[in-house]
Amino acid sequence: MDKEQYQIEMNGITKKFGGVTALNNVSLNVRKGEIHALMGENGAGKSTIMKILAGALQKDSGEIKIGGQAVDIKTPLDGMNQGISIIYQELMLVPDLSVAENIFIDKLGKESKLINYKQMNQKAQEYLDAIGFESIRAAAEVSTLTIAHQQIVEICKALSRKASILILDEPTAVLSNQEVTYLFQLLHQLKREEVTIIYISHRLEEVLELCDRITIMRDGTYIETLNVSEVTKKELANKMVGRDLQNYYPERHAEIGPVYFKAEHINRGRKVQDLSFEVRKGEVLGINGLVGAGRTETIRAIFGEDKRDSGKIYIDGEEVKINSPQDAVKHGIGLLPEDRKTQGVILNIPIRNNITLGCMKRFRGFMGAIQVKKESTYIDDMVDQLSIKVGQIDNNVSSLSGGNQQKVAIAKLLASQCRILLLDEPTRGVDIGAKREIYKIINNMAEKGFCVVLVSSEMGEVIGMCDRILIMREGEIKGELQKSEFSEENLIGYAMDVNGGKTDEQSEDR
Repeated sequence: MDKEQYQIEMNGITKKFGGVTALNNVSLNVRKGEIHALMGENGAGKSTIMKILAGALQKDSGEIKIGGQAVDIKTPLDGMNQGISIIYQELMLVPDLSVAENIFIDKLGKESKLINYKQMNQKAQEYLDAIGFESIRAAAEVSTLTIAHQQIVEICKALSRKASILILDEPTAVLSNQEVTYLFQLLHQLKREEVTIIYISHRLEEVLELCDRITIMRDGTYIETLNVSEVTKKELANKMVGRDLQNYYPERHAEIGPVYFKAEHINRGRKVQDLSFEVRKGEVLGINGLVGAGRTETIRAIFGEDKRDSGKIYIDGEEVKINSPQDAVKHGIGLLPEDRKTQGVILNIPIRNNITLGCMKRFRGFMGAIQVKKESTYIDDMVDQLSIKVGQIDNNVSSLSGGNQQKVAIAKLLASQCRILLLDEPTRGVDIGAKREIYKIINNMAEKGFCVVLVSSEMGEVIGMCDRILIMREGEIKGELQKSEFSEENLIGYAMDVNGGKTDEQSEDR
């Protein structure tokens, strides 16, 4: 096939869900052996068009060609038969099976009722070793793996199917910097082998580093396709949202007051070791560090989600006992967990119930009956305050885009009337426009005198949003930066133990 010919041609694709048009006459052309980014805000239609290509959804109209031949892809099996493999953001693994069993799940019991586990484990280990993840053992149960390593198992499963077209949806959202490096090496290797790769991501830097071309979608329509070499990060961001993002991180005008929250000598196994910090009213305190540094474990221990080995917590100068999430909420501490789909919201119940799930007492009247009008008024106010784009509040949360699901999780957190907010990766998997709206919400909470702890793996995010930043490594706080010291170099220096947290140039200056 000529390099300029397209391996994938999707022309005039339209898809409606009831009265809502998810895709309107969208076209997508991808060359063989290229890494092609698909970008746009949440709700732009990226996942919908990829599900149509993979056979998980059916188009209402339009044409699909693979290798120049028109194809009719009605089921995921049809997609696999065309060499298409998709790795969703929500992992499709069986937690009680081993790594090897998940990788070869399509073949289990097909050729013979007797499974040669030794041979299967050996072959699976070869896939893992080949992409630089020797530490993952093929015989291990998937439920024992980190989310990052489960993502790698998904990639190996796709490779075992000999996919010629590989679709990845936010594949680096849970990977450390080193793991991202391994993944990029793997994708470049697959590109050399002329595997066609469609890469969905909200991370502008990695798209500009990795991909050859970028197709931008907005509101279910095709906008344009660009060569990576011809676009800047700022131009790309503006094209995605259709407006100028001059001030990506909104200004905050909070007055930082006295210390209100203090954690002292918190310990939990090897993940959290003798950790102490304090937060002032109106302050946004950032916690940064590499994956595995102990950031999530720290706030889970403070919130009572995980049992602490030792340590004390003080609120407004008084020690409080927190042994459970119920204790934390009672004392005004709220947690926004990093995994919104399994911990932040309940996808298959209405938006209404998600928001008020933890505070129903506020809406109970005579004989315990729910005051529906009062509840609805409150929910409508929260939806308006947080700019949550909903059809009806009685629709399930699953009907919303990822950014709006995250806002529902934030609304639930605020409904509990907490004054200390522990936010764990609040913008993970969220598009640029929704990120900025969430940043405005965080700033608004700080301006109201809330204490905000922002855990984020994105250096730009903590630099742009925080008043101070703590950097963790191996369960300990290794550095603290004041606003005048904020830089990616300093964050990396502390996170990776380079010259005590300072760059070589800074060390020489000192």
